[in-house]
Amino acid sequence: MSTAHLVEHVSRGPSRWLRAGWLVAGVLALSACAHYQLGSGATVKFTTLFIAPVTATTAIPQAQVLVTTQVREAFIHDGRVTLVNSPEEADAVLQISLSGYNRVVAVSRPDDTGLARRFDVTLYAKATLTDNRSKVAYFVQRPLKATRGAFTDSGLVPAEYATMPLLAEQLATETVHAVLDVW
Repeated sequence: MSTAHLVEHVSRGPSRWLRAGWLVAGVLALSACAHYQLGSGATVKFTTLFIAPVTATTAIPQAQVLVTTQVREAFIHDGRVTLVNSPEEADAVLQISLSGYNRVVAVSRPDDTGLARRFDVTLYAKATLTDNRSKVAYFVQRPLKATRGAFTDSGLVPAEYATMPLLAEQLATETVHAVLDVW
């Protein structure tokens, strides 16, 4: 075998094996993706849900309506269950009670460490999900929590007021996960 022929044979060999390796890897990757199922994979034990108006055991002005609206929107957006307008039409009933509200200093002001620049505001709730057909509870008083930061540059009251819709949205997301995902 001549040197030129040997160089051509050696340089052609690895590329053939490399192409074969890429082909095998591609086939394996595509066959693995064929069995992938989009979504959470959790099967829900009910198809219709009634969300009772949110109640509160603590004084949080106007939060009940805001949280009720956000929870309903979150379930509609998720789409795994259908919301109904009365408990009689529902397979399951969800009751939420706001149980607490707390703020903790997270960042102090650089010019006065006794004053806060940012608070971590937390909204607490408890949820009960009941099978309306058998009257058996799926869960009772399950704790839910939403926390957001509120910067006090324009004052504490406006910061808390602006943070409440964000807390309600986060609490709604937590509620959807608690109700529809695997327990």
